[in-house]
Amino acid sequence: MHQWSDRRKMVDTVLLPMMVFVHVNPKERMEVLSFSTVSRYMVMRGESTPAVIPDEQMARFRFMLDYSEEAVCMNDTPLARGEKVRVIKGPLSGLVGELVTVGGKSKIAVRLNMLGCACVDMPIGYVEPTKISNDDTKKL
Repeated sequence: MHQWSDRRKMVDTVLLPMMVFVHVNPKERMEVLSFSTVSRYMVMRGESTPAVIPDEQMARFRFMLDYSEEAVCMNDTPLARGEKVRVIKGPLSGLVGELVTVGGKSKIAVRLNMLGCACVDMPIGYVEPTKISNDDTKKL
C-alpha cells in the first residue's frame, strides 16, 4: 500500500529489483555475461565464484511466490531462527519453512542464501511443527 498526501493505493512492486536468477552449468556461466543487460554475478564476500542458491531453497521460494494470496516480502535483516513448520491449510499447503514473528505478526519464512528471507503472513492455525533431519536443516 503506497501512501500519497491525498490517497492510498495498492501498487505492485518488484520483489528483488535488478536481479535475475539463472540456472546454468559452469560452461554456460560466461555466456550469460555476454548479454548487455547483465553486468555481473552476485558473489560471496571475499570470493570470486558466483553465489549459489540451493535448488530446494529456490523451489520453496518459487512455490511461495506462485501460490501465496498474501504479499511476499524480502527481509534482509537477520531473523532469529524459527520453529520448523509445514503449512497444512490454504494455498501454500505443503510448503516447509520457519515460523517467525515480524512486527508482532506470524509469518512463514524461506531462507535464501545471500538474500535473507522471503516472508509471508501465515495464521498459526495453518501450520504444524515438522520434524526435519539434520541433513534437511541445511536446506532451510
